[in-house]
Amino acid sequence: MTCRKLSAFALAVALTVLSCVPAWAGETVKPPSQSDFDAALAAARTPAAMSYARTNFRQVAGAEPAAVTIADRGVAVYMLNPDFVRDVPDAPVGIVQYIAVTATADTGVRATLRASPEGADNAWTVGSVFSGDDEETLSRDLAPGSVLLNEPQINGWYALTATGVTLLRASFPQSEVGQSVSLDEYGKQVRARYRAHLPEAAPTTEAERGPSTVGLLVAGCVVLLVFVLVFGRSRRHSQRKSTPTSDGARLSK
Repeated sequence: MTCRKLSAFALAVALTVLSCVPAWAGETVKPPSQSDFDAALAAARTPAAMSYARTNFRQVAGAEPAAVTIADRGVAVYMLNPDFVRDVPDAPVGIVQYIAVTATADTGVRATLRASPEGADNAWTVGSVFSGDDEETLSRDLAPGSVLLNEPQINGWYALTATGVTLLRASFPQSEVGQSVSLDEYGKQVRARYRAHLPEAAPTTEAERGPSTVGLLVAGCVVLLVFVLVFGRSRRHSQRKSTPTSDGARLSK
């Protein structure tokens, strides 16, 4: 199985992706539905996806495979949620990043097709392929009730449950492989690693967003109009009261 390596560029991209992903609230994770899995498996069998797989096999083995088999199951992969890193109340630890589907050449070489919702209609589409079958292999070690969580900045893979995480593998491990920690402790760890590098979450309500640009322009125009009216009236009033008087007509205190 070909190992996956993260370059400095990949790490930067991972931080950027982490800052842009939307979040669900109120659950540890929100699993894909059965229809999502079915759509991902169907996407992995399209001519475009098969072309991705064949290209990967040519690059790895140096020859065109005679046949390619697509697995009949997919593995949901969750990515570390930026709102969990920001310590947003009720933010889940992970959010679905893609469903991994393994493709196998007749030579035995394997690759992983990544299917995710794309476009305005959120149609499941295979947008990339990676050598090896890491996701399928790691999913075999998951206990019932746990899911596969990816921390992309360290290429870390965890078994995530409702109460904690267990590190399965990492290119840049921050703890011992096989170590389990509570969700509270994991939250402290990832906040220490990434919180300072994340932008603030985009406001979701009008109160959080504050006045819009249009609103500010309208308010400015109203203030200007009031100023013009008051100033003009004051000036006319001043002109009526400033008629010159003779010295004898001046009042003394």
